[in-house]
Amino acid sequence: MKDSFAQVRMDEKNPKWMQAIKRENSLYNRGNGIRSEFDRDYTRILHCESYRRLKHKTQVFYAPQNDHICTRMEHVGHVASVSSTIAKHLGLNQELTQAIALGHDMGHAPFGHTGETILNSLMSQKEGENAPKKFWHERNSLFFADYIDTLQDPEGNEKNLDLTYAVRDGLICHCGEIDQQGLSPRTEAMDLYNIKRPGLIAPYTWEGCIVKVSDKIAFLGRDLEDARTYHILDMTSYRQIHEIVVSTLGARGKNQVDKNGNRSGRAVNTTVLINDMVVDLCENSSVEKGLCFSDQYFKFITELKKFSFANIYNNWRLLEFQKYADTILRCIYNTLMKTRIYAENHRIEQCMRYAPRLCSTFSDWLVKYTNYDPTKKKVLHYQTKEVFNVFDEESYEKCVIEYMSGMTDQFAIAVFEEIISF
Repeated sequence: MKDSFAQVRMDEKNPKWMQAIKRENSLYNRGNGIRSEFDRDYTRILHCESYRRLKHKTQVFYAPQNDHICTRMEHVGHVASVSSTIAKHLGLNQELTQAIALGHDMGHAPFGHTGETILNSLMSQKEGENAPKKFWHERNSLFFADYIDTLQDPEGNEKNLDLTYAVRDGLICHCGEIDQQGLSPRTEAMDLYNIKRPGLIAPYTWEGCIVKVSDKIAFLGRDLEDARTYHILDMTSYRQIHEIVVSTLGARGKNQVDKNGNRSGRAVNTTVLINDMVVDLCENSSVEKGLCFSDQYFKFITELKKFSFANIYNNWRLLEFQKYADTILRCIYNTLMKTRIYAENHRIEQCMRYAPRLCSTFSDWLVKYTNYDPTKKKVLHYQTKEVFNVFDEESYEKCVIEYMSGMTDQFAIAVFEEIISF
């Protein structure tokens, strides 16, 4: 129902407001009231380097050469569009949903979820396969926002983004992989770094909950479209989609879907699926029940996800590329971990002359975020915290992993080829 969530909108009337707009520090103050607190967060994320790199990071299909295949940046745009539409209809804060949506994947690894799994395995290998995840992109988005990404203040000093609590909370709590009905926000604020696993803690705001649901809505349709473009889906797959629609949506599905998977003359594509899921969510959600789909559409979404895992995400061509991605990232990891003794002696450039691009960017990373050479920070106007310690092996490993997580697909491939070339 239109504006049915207006009474829980995150604004000055909400009892959570002061916590929601809380910032730890102060990047700078423009001295005007043109933008709201959440609008400022939106533009800070828009101008940061992690957001820029999303245009060359995998959504599903790795290092795409086709300009019309969805990248991580386009996915973020889809989530922002979906969440804004839902927030506007329900009467919630569009600026907050836009800021969370724009930054929700800023900590994603190269090569999508495959890269995330590989980086986690590199960090967890000492503790066995069943060890808790040390690297997960939702937490890494928060980490990059808090400690890695910087903007220049009016004096030219590089400072961290210093986002509001509500946006930071939305970043770490956005996991759209969890299937659940009746999503509602948690009541209490908490130290966000005490969240140890993805998807288990509800966001602090209704707006954060909307982004969490929108993440799922956004990727389901587009992944089907890209799979068609890459000829991963055949006629048998299309018939399966047809059967899913008919079996889950019942008589409505039979009336609207023909044997080719067309609904009322329209293909079951990104825009059709997103529209139908958004409308269904808006019609069935309430403050009392939480954000939820109708039983028919919830079953449809669940079955469509199963289909996508079976026919797209586990397609043999993607599985072959996963092996390639594993080779690339492990090679880069092993190369960088060999540099610690040189970092301790401030001679990192001497050990990677064979890989100038890797050496240059990694040494800059060390200068900016570690105790590698503190005097350079003053010269370069870095006012960032020393996040990593080059004299501690575990901290250095974390430093390497975080540096790698910021790579684009193309850059990772380029420096890998640099390493193995003679």
